Amino acid sequence: MKQFIYKWNNLSLILRIAIGLVIGIVLALVCPQATAISILGDLFVGALKGIAPILVFVLVASSLANAKGGVKHQFRTVIFLYMLSTFLAAVVAVLLSFVFPVTLKLSETASDNAPQSIFEVISSLLNKIVANPVDSLINANYIGILFWSLLLGIALKKLASDNTKEMFANLSDAVSQIVKWIINLAPFGILGLVFSSVSTNGLGIFRDYGKLLLLLVGCMLCVALIVDPLIAAICLHRNPYPLVFRCLKESGVTAFFTRSSAANIPVNMALCEKLGLDKNIYSVSIPLGATINMDGAAITITVMTLAAANTLGISVDIPTAIFLSVLSAVAACGASGVAGGSLLLIPMACSLFGISNDIAMRVVGVGFIIGVVQDSLETAINSSGDVLFAATAEYREWIKEGRKLPF
Repeated sequence: MKQFIYKWNNLSLILRIAIGLVIGIVLALVCPQATAISILGDLFVGALKGIAPILVFVLVASSLANAKGGVKHQFRTVIFLYMLSTFLAAVVAVLLSFVFPVTLKLSETASDNAPQSIFEVISSLLNKIVANPVDSLINANYIGILFWSLLLGIALKKLASDNTKEMFANLSDAVSQIVKWIINLAPFGILGLVFSSVSTNGLGIFRDYGKLLLLLVGCMLCVALIVDPLIAAICLHRNPYPLVFRCLKESGVTAFFTRSSAANIPVNMALCEKLGLDKNIYSVSIPLGATINMDGAAITITVMTLAAANTLGISVDIPTAIFLSVLSAVAACGASGVAGGSLLLIPMACSLFGISNDIAMRVVGVGFIIGVVQDSLETAINSSGDVLFAATAEYREWIKEGRKLPF
C-alpha cells in the first residue's frame, strides 16, 4: 500500500485528476445509485470554499505588510486586462448571437430575487465593500475581504514591528501549505463531482436546448482560445498559447467541476506560484479577478438576453447591442463567485429591451436547466483567465527588464 501511495503521489496532478474523472464517469454509469460517492466532491468543494476567504485575507494583509513597493503599475495593467477581456467577451456574444440567433422555450420559472437595474448592482457592490469584515469572511464576500485586508496590510506596514510582520508572513505560509494539501486531494474531489453530475443529469438538456448551448459554448471557446490569447500576445509580443493552455489545464479543469470562481482561488494561487509570479501581486490580483474578470458571465448575460429578445420578436439595433455589451460587462462584475451567479443578472439586462421581469425570470429558469454545462464552462473561462492576465501583466514587466519568461 505504501508503495502504491508513493507511486500515486509521484504522478502529475493533472494525470491523477484525469484518472479520477474517468473513474467518476465509469462509476456513474455502472452504479448511479451509489450516491455516497458524491460526498467526495462535496467535501473537496467545501474545503476549498472554507479555506479560500482565510487564504485571501491572510495573503493580502501579509503581502502588503511586507511589500517593498514598485507594483502599482502592474495592478493597473491587471485591472485593465480584466475589464477589457470582459467587455470583448460581451462583444463576441453579441456578434455571434446576431449571426446565429436562437429562441427559447420559456416554460420554467425561477424565484424573483434578481436585481432590476445597473444602479442596484453597483449599490450592492459598494455595500459589499464596506460590509463587516467578520461577516465578509463568514459569507465569502471577497470584495469586502479585499478591502479590509488592504487596510490591515497598509496599517501593519506603517505601524507593525518586524516580528509582527514576520508572524503574518509565517501565517500566510502555513495557510498556503494547507491549500496545497487540499489541492493534492483534487483527484478524489473531481471523482465525486463528475459522478454526481453524470448520475443526476441526463442528456435531455442537449436535446431541448442544444442550439442555445452550442452558441454559449462557441462564444466561450472563441474568447478562451482566440480573444484572450490575442490580448496576451499583444502585451507580450510572443506566442501566448503555452501559457493559455497551461492556465486552462491547471485552473480551468478544477473550476469546470467546482463551478465556483471563489472555490478556485486557492488553485489559482498555487498555479501562480508555479509560474514564478510575485506573491505580493497575485495575492491581490487573483481574488480581484474572481470578482471583476467575468468573461463567461458577460457572455451568458448577453446571449440569454438576446435570445429572450429574439423569442419575443424584439428587434435589436447596433447601438443598443453595443450598449448591451457595456451593460453586460459592468453587470458581470457584480456576478457572485458561486455557481449560477451570473443568471440572476439577466433580468436587469432584459429590462434594456422592455422585457417584463416575469418573462426574464423564466429565462433565468432556462439558464438553471442548462447550468450543468453553461455554468461549468463559464467558471472555467473566468478562473483560467484570472491567472492568464495576472501572469500577462507581470511577464510584460519581465520583458521590459530583460528577464526570461518560463514559456
